[in-house]
Amino acid sequence: MANVLDIRRRIRSVTNTRQITKAMKMVSAAKLRRAQERALAARPYAQMLTNVLKSLVSRAEICDPETGEPRHPLLAQRPEKNVFLIVVTGDKGLAGAFNTNILKAATRFIVEKSEIPVTAADDMQRPEQGGARRGAVVKRIEIDAIGRKGRDFMRRRYSASQPNDRESGIFIVGEQIGVLTKLEYSIASEFAQRVIDRYSEQRVDSVYLLYNEFKSVISQRLVVEKVLPIERVGEVGVAQAEEMTAEERHRALEAAKGAGVGVRPIDTRAIDAEAARFATAQVDYIYEQPPEELFNALLPKYVGIQIFHGLLESVAAEHAARMTAMDAATNNATDMIDSLTLAMNRVRQAKITKEIIEIVSGAAAQ
Repeated sequence: MANVLDIRRRIRSVTNTRQITKAMKMVSAAKLRRAQERALAARPYAQMLTNVLKSLVSRAEICDPETGEPRHPLLAQRPEKNVFLIVVTGDKGLAGAFNTNILKAATRFIVEKSEIPVTAADDMQRPEQGGARRGAVVKRIEIDAIGRKGRDFMRRRYSASQPNDRESGIFIVGEQIGVLTKLEYSIASEFAQRVIDRYSEQRVDSVYLLYNEFKSVISQRLVVEKVLPIERVGEVGVAQAEEMTAEERHRALEAAKGAGVGVRPIDTRAIDAEAARFATAQVDYIYEQPPEELFNALLPKYVGIQIFHGLLESVAAEHAARMTAMDAATNNATDMIDSLTLAMNRVRQAKITKEIIEIVSGAAAQ
């Protein structure tokens, strides 16, 4: 059994750790509030851009009247032989299962899309599919990892590839490290333009964005959104989604109570309804450019704002996960201090009792 001095040393160490985790919780709560404000501030621009595009759809000839094929390359749909996956994770740890859940979702998506077995464990989970998956048409999956955690995970499993490489398999074609720390729209726009160029040049047939969608502290889900091709303006195709469990919601709620963070999403239905009138109003707008030219110029911006929106929500979700994880660590440290204090008192009481017994025994012997 440890002596009193060792237990006191452990109590002091755990107390110092608790101070650190409590401070990290408050820092994450403050960053979460700022991230929520940034995501909300970017919403009016995205909403109006979507409404303008909806209005232009009814006024511009986006499809060839003879062939019925879309005129803009971002609307063209092709068989999915080459898939481009954007995986958004964090650059740092200490966020609970935030990064792990995203990487598990990415692995599931790759397994479902790919003809090639990812790992032996994945094949054991799907024994009926065996090595080559029946009915699969995907020959190549290209991964662009945003965040250090996703980059490190993908590097351990898949090899890098040159952008013009066309061989079959699963390859890492890009990595973005440190962009989420000071996220700006220009960064997301440049990244979106590179993705658009790959799709327009028919080097990939579809683009998916995997991130943690954030509505509030207790309302989050892992989603895989289909960014390209654009099937319908204003509607996002969700290929895969995973909601929070009841236990995760409860932990997030307990963490938010002492941090001053709202647990309900901000109600913007009135603002959205007012902005949506632009697209539904029966008004013949006069545009400075022809509707077709304006539509072709705004469509890439629509893709960029989708990616920027996903990055903003992922940043907010990471701060919420870190706040919850640090709150749980603080509570665990408190429980450990109580347990160690009880053990120290028992050891000290046993020592005192032993000394009393020795004194009494010595006095009785005389």
